[in-house]
Amino acid sequence: MPNADPGVPVDAAIFDTDGVITRTADVHERAWRAVLDEAAGAHGVHDEPFRHADYVEHLDGRSRYDGVDSYLRSRDVELPWGEPADEPSYDTVCGVGNVKNERFREVIRRDGVERYESTVLLVDRLRELGVGVAVISASRNCAEVLAAAGVEDRFDVRVDGVDAAELGLAGKPDPAVFVEAAERLG
Repeated sequence: MPNADPGVPVDAAIFDTDGVITRTADVHERAWRAVLDEAAGAHGVHDEPFRHADYVEHLDGRSRYDGVDSYLRSRDVELPWGEPADEPSYDTVCGVGNVKNERFREVIRRDGVERYESTVLLVDRLRELGVGVAVISASRNCAEVLAAAGVEDRFDVRVDGVDAAELGLAGKPDPAVFVEAAERLG
């Protein structure tokens, strides 16, 4: 939103990664569809395939493991949480999340990541004007995604899923990652 008072400078801008800087939402959704259909099937649920509405309701903007848990519970599948270090499998929430993460990373390594050029131009212009620019993401793959899109060096601050886990920040829609980015930008 433009500043209502043109005499008040803009000090900082914070951009989300998926869907704002990069075109990764469809890659995430395809990876989720394959993995969660397999996970549900491995636990006897074959009659409710993954739908776009499931992505929006249970996964988009959430941490990977919270999304797995939410989706599987919607299909009456309850798995033990496990640990983030679990091997990729369909035996724990973390294991399922780790399967998805492997698939997602394979795709971005193989195919790269498209970026929104208009956003990149805006980020570059803001930096030219001396505006601090941050990028946020719920994803622990943010650094790899930004690198695959060729934009990793355009941000003064990055707050991602790795930071959120280390700092105990709540996931989106909670604004904690945005607040952390704003604080880091001063």
